[in-house]
Parts: sequence; C-alpha cells; structure tokens
Amino acid sequence: MDINIGDMILSFVVFFFSLTLHEVGHAWTSEKFGDDTARYLGRISLNPLVHIDPIGTVLMPLLGAISGLPVIGWAKPVPVNPLLWRDKTVANIAVSAAGPLANILIALVSLGLVKILIAQGIFVYTGGLYFVAVDQSPLLEALQKLLYFSIRCNIALAVFNMIPIPPLDGSHILSSVLSIIAPPLMETYENLRQYGSMLLIVFVVINNNFPILGYLCLPALILVDMFLRL
Repeated sequence: MDINIGDMILSFVVFFFSLTLHEVGHAWTSEKFGDDTARYLGRISLNPLVHIDPIGTVLMPLLGAISGLPVIGWAKPVPVNPLLWRDKTVANIAVSAAGPLANILIALVSLGLVKILIAQGIFVYTGGLYFVAVDQSPLLEALQKLLYFSIRCNIALAVFNMIPIPPLDGSHILSSVLSIIAPPLMETYENLRQYGSMLLIVFVVINNNFPILGYLCLPALILVDMFLRL
C-alpha cells in the first residue's frame, strides 16, 4: 500500500485542529453556563497539546491512516462540573452539542472558502466532492487538499460524535431529552453508560467492515455537493 506522507501530515493537521476546536467548544460553553473548571485546568485553549489523548488522538487515527480504514478518534474529554451549571438540563444539551457544532462551523467555513475560490476561477469543481486548482502549483494543491480534508473530517467528526453511544456527545443529549419526556426510559438508557466503551469498540469494528459512518454522513455530503454545483 502506497502512503502519501504529505497527505497524511495535512490530514493530521486538520484532524488535530478540528478536535481542538471541538473540545474548546465544550469548555467555552460549559463556562457560559457557570462552570469554570475547564478554564482553571487550561482547557479553553487552541493549543492542541492540552487536548491530546495518546490513544484517541494519535494511535487510532494513525492506524486508520496507515491501514486505509476510516480515521476515527477523539481528544481528551473536557472536565466539567454539572453541579455548577445553571439550568442543568439545557446546559447538558448545549455543552454536549457545542463540540459537534464547532466541527460543523469549521466545515462550513472551509466550504465557503472553496465556493469563493471556485467563483474566482482558482478552483474547478469536478463533482463527487472533488475540486482541483486550475494552476497546479504546490501551494494551491496543498490548499485544495487542506480544504478537502477539513470538509470531510469535520462532517465525519460532527456526525460521529452525535451518535447516541456513551460516552459520545449524542448520548448526553439523548439522556437529557429523555429526562424531560420519559424519565424511566432515561434511567434505563443511563444504565448502558457503564458499557459505553465496549459498545463504542463494537461500533468501530463493525464500521471497519460496513461503513455505517459513511452512510450517516451521506445526507450532509449530498448537501455539500449540491452547494458546490450551484
């Protein structure tokens, strides 16, 4: 298997930056609801080193990149103290959603830049979410790959984290919603949290053989394709 080292480095830069903003989103939103734990621990920071998890941020993505499997990973979770939150149910939903929303924002900014560059005749959209630089200079080629990785990576991160498997963000949102509409069901669901890591491993293994995440991302990717064709 041929491995393009340059592409791997660019994809890792995008991945680290995206995970960093994801965690900063959690930390910043938690502070807005009255919990300054993350700030005291230095986690409201754009320095990716403070958010790195050796396994989730380095080992898992590296194995995925080398093996050709989907790159799935995570950063070191932001510590929060729910006891300090105002309006705890709303806070739990907002703090949990802030990470995926940060990834969606990065994807939208990257997509907007691509659209501008296409309108300026610098890039040409070739379909299938691929776009190429008219002038094949090394700088523009690197920018093209950076923006492409940014769009795909952040859509994947947002969708992956919204899956309601503990401890992913979607599980906290679902738990809070259930606490409002069906408290007994919420208690049953919370009992699954102790098996969350096992369920997540099962999902990753299945996803490596059947692209569940790819199908979940498909609606967003279709919208991206439609936007770039306008």
